Amino acid sequence: MQVPAPFEYERATSVDHAIGLLDRLGESARLVAGGHSLLPMMKLRLTDLEYLIDINELHGELGYVRVEEEQVRIGAMTRHRELLESEELHAVFPVFREAERVIADPVVRNRGTLGGSLCQADPSEDLSAVCGALGAVCVIRGPEGERLVTMDEFHRGPYETAVGHGEMLVEVRFPLRAGGFSTFEKVERRAGDWAVASVAAAVWLDGDTITDAGVGLAAVGPHTVRVDGITEALRGQRPSEELYTRAGEIAARSCDPATDTRGSAEYKRHLAKELTRRTLRRAVARTGKV
Repeated sequence: MQVPAPFEYERATSVDHAIGLLDRLGESARLVAGGHSLLPMMKLRLTDLEYLIDINELHGELGYVRVEEEQVRIGAMTRHRELLESEELHAVFPVFREAERVIADPVVRNRGTLGGSLCQADPSEDLSAVCGALGAVCVIRGPEGERLVTMDEFHRGPYETAVGHGEMLVEVRFPLRAGGFSTFEKVERRAGDWAVASVAAAVWLDGDTITDAGVGLAAVGPHTVRVDGITEALRGQRPSEELYTRAGEIAARSCDPATDTRGSAEYKRHLAKELTRRTLRRAVARTGKV
């Protein structure tokens, strides 16, 4: 079995300390929180680094869920288990609990973090689809201060994000508006596996009219964190099976899945269409109005 190349280990004691280490040590330094994605990549020699910066002590600073009047703020070190168990978060965004129930297993959920999941930028990662559907904004902090980046801008491609040299993701923000409902659906080969396809959907209604909507996909292509065209297709419309089908067709066209051991590209595209229909239908049904 291959072993990781030698590297130096540092332990950060604060966000400012971590940013200082990143800035000083250069591009060969990487942060590690849960480590469930990074460490296997190191073992397989898929990533090359000279310094590993442990940020687990930052959980006290960056591990939180705060539901405010106009937004929800989640610290980047918030663990999957905390997202799963947060009643405040479930009350406003039930999509998180639905997604977390089928992410990996308890061992991973106890250690893995929201920030680690997003920064890995794996096209099969479920929480990226959730954040995309909800219109999340990522807060990136570096030596020059903070900047805000939408999920569309944050994920630049497979395993590539907008986080630059000396920077780290510190928080994810979600706009909070009345009339919003969200759901998640996932098809996997076995419990705890990566998705064959997964879909997160969010809709906002005023009476019986959709005022906004978002859909995010995972495991069906590199650029599906938030599906283009669905918001425009649904906004101002009354919910209907025809509308859900139209959204599913847009989702299927946006996909660029690969044929692999989890299924053919055609099958995954079909799943994207059907799961989009289901999630939108369930999100609307939760309103109890339509």
